[in-house]
Amino acid sequence: MEMFAEYSHAIASLGIWAILISVLSGYSTIGRSAEKRCECGKPKRDYSDPVYRRERAFMNAVEWAGPFIAATVAGILIGANPFMVNLFASIFVVARIAMAIVHTATENQAMRSLFFAIGFFCVLGQAILSVVTAL
Repeated sequence: MEMFAEYSHAIASLGIWAILISVLSGYSTIGRSAEKRCECGKPKRDYSDPVYRRERAFMNAVEWAGPFIAATVAGILIGANPFMVNLFASIFVVARIAMAIVHTATENQAMRSLFFAIGFFCVLGQAILSVVTAL
């Protein structure tokens, strides 16, 4: 286990990510009503509706779980630069927590997009780092 000690921030970020998705999962169900649902059971598209925004925040987190986990675990397993792996993972999680707050509490599209972009580039950087290290 000592080989993973250098990646403690990245590993903690994976744990925090799991907690964030779990919290968003429960939070996304609050306030749902039959009249505001589509036939599929999801809230009707309406960004002014906090129920819809909570659902979208949760689903967006779920959609990005795979790429974040894959890139981070790849970096750890291949032995990529620990500082960079930890940095990318930590910034990603902080940006996504901020995005979840902005997404669920406001209709501020610009801030939501900014935090999304930060997370996107962290995952992309992490993936590139992992591939370059592997080759």
